Amino acid sequence: MELSVPDPDDAAGFYAGLFGWQVEGDRFVLDGCAVAGLSRTRPNRPAGWLTYLATPDLQATTERVTRARGRALTWPEQRQGACSAIVADADGAVFGLWQTAGFAGAQLRGEPGTMEWADLLTGDVAAATAFYGSVFGWTLTHEFGSGEWLSQAHDSVAGLITGRYDVRWQPSFQVADTTDAIDRCAALGGRVVSGPVEMGLGSYVEMVDPSGAPFAVTAPVHRPVELNVAYNDIIGMELTYGG
Repeated sequence: MELSVPDPDDAAGFYAGLFGWQVEGDRFVLDGCAVAGLSRTRPNRPAGWLTYLATPDLQATTERVTRARGRALTWPEQRQGACSAIVADADGAVFGLWQTAGFAGAQLRGEPGTMEWADLLTGDVAAATAFYGSVFGWTLTHEFGSGEWLSQAHDSVAGLITGRYDVRWQPSFQVADTTDAIDRCAALGGRVVSGPVEMGLGSYVEMVDPSGAPFAVTAPVHRPVELNVAYNDIIGMELTYGG
């Protein structure tokens, strides 16, 4: 993930207060590990959060994008530890391609202040499935309680959100508690767009930072689980779950 804004210093203050991030060069870091990129808005780089998808061959993937009726928006760019390019899918959702040359991206995951997943906002699930299936080999899967996902093999790669007025990629970052994150976001000059809502085992909130960049936060929801053990003459020992 990489954030492009007119004033990186203002963005640094907001995300430091919200997630505890610090800035080192062109990266947000947490506990000394890179968690996202940071850049100043420029003509060939859209403002807001940009989701990068990893590829072992940037040129070949860009060619698949254009064959699937997507567009290449920038030439490949050499940067510290990687080569990247910005493209758009067949519906116009902009994302980046990232070919590592020593730096693979986020160095920390699975804890508050790190990226949890990315969602594709689209009005045409069939078209999105066809495009990302053609370019990356992804398939559409359904997970109980948490909607539709684009998946590779048995691993969910990105969520799908439908019924919106815009088409784009949106990052979701993990927090310890969404209520606390909502309060901090408002105090720092951001605002809540929707939520909190429960999705699967998590609480999900969509927000906008002071520069107008949309993103989401999610926190685990802990529920007590009751395990009962009983004996059945037909099947023997039986375990049942409640709560």
